[in-house]
Amino acid sequence: MFGFFKKVGKVNRLEKIAQELEMNMSNNYKDAAQENFREFEQALNELEASGEISESQAFRYKQRLSAYRQKLKNYTHKDQKVTW
Repeated sequence: MFGFFKKVGKVNRLEKIAQELEMNMSNNYKDAAQENFREFEQALNELEASGEISESQAFRYKQRLSAYRQKLKNYTHKDQKVTW
């Protein structure tokens, strides 16, 4: 009867990862943000492959994924200078 509630939990998983990613980026936790990005990408691929999210949702999340990819392109500790 309420089949649309089944997909809400799947999207919440992606939203939780995205929220954690945003938090780590804002706190300058570079390694954790990179790990969250990989987790977000993997979860999105799994949900899309199994057909658990709709095409429109997958498209929206792929856009967010590409935006995160741009933000995290050179987001590592390697470019950070030691000042102590």
